[in-house]
Amino acid sequence: MIDLMLLPFLACLVLVGIHAYLGIHVVERGVIFVDLALAQIAALGAVCAALAGFPLHSPQAYFTSLGFAFAGAAVFALTRFKGSEVPQEAVIGIAYVVAAAAAILALDRIPGEAEHIKEMLIGNILFVGWREVAKIAALYAAVGLFHYVCRKKFILVSRDPEKASEQGIPVRLWDFLFYATFGLVVTSSVEIAGVLLVFSFLIIPAVCAILFTKSFRRRLFIAWTAGALTSLAGIYASGRWDLPTGAAVVCCFGLLVVGCGAAKRLFQSG
Repeated sequence: MIDLMLLPFLACLVLVGIHAYLGIHVVERGVIFVDLALAQIAALGAVCAALAGFPLHSPQAYFTSLGFAFAGAAVFALTRFKGSEVPQEAVIGIAYVVAAAAAILALDRIPGEAEHIKEMLIGNILFVGWREVAKIAALYAAVGLFHYVCRKKFILVSRDPEKASEQGIPVRLWDFLFYATFGLVVTSSVEIAGVLLVFSFLIIPAVCAILFTKSFRRRLFIAWTAGALTSLAGIYASGRWDLPTGAAVVCCFGLLVVGCGAAKRLFQSG
């Protein structure tokens, strides 16, 4: 069982490493469902490529997904307005539901559409290979390095865009760079892990970390630790009881957030 679960666990560690970091930014920006929206937009790109006759996991499908994700990033960067009557979360929700509906319409024209939908939702992380893990590890390391070099601008734009603008930082440009790199990560992650697991990696460790500290570094450490241990628990449960791996990990993340919420209330009452 250890040999079978080693690669999925390593893949989870790589995914947690980048998604937990991006998740802290997402929660601080108040755009919780941007991951689902960008993932669905990227999935729509893959479905359109499949509709054109390319295999779902071909390079053509990947780059089509990436193009769709970059288009979504541009939309989200341009719709972040100060004092707008329409919150950005509403725009994100609209983008998600339209992309999901369009993907269903496209899948209706492809034989075996139910299997395509299942694969987009839960992925195939159990069957990930060394080459795929190495590829995403290298890609996410490059994205992480870019964010580390520009971390002060990214953090300021996420936490206080008005102050960033006052300091002469082009907020929309940095918003686009954030969403573009975010879209690059999501497009690659969904291909391996599926929409539900990617959303869990992004949001749940970040939410748990934010419950206990305001320090960005401490939040990142807590998110990484919680994400890694929860992934290990989910993969163990999958192997021990012969459960779908992605779904098992997502449910373990659900238990994690419940436990952290209970611990937070206990500390406050104490």
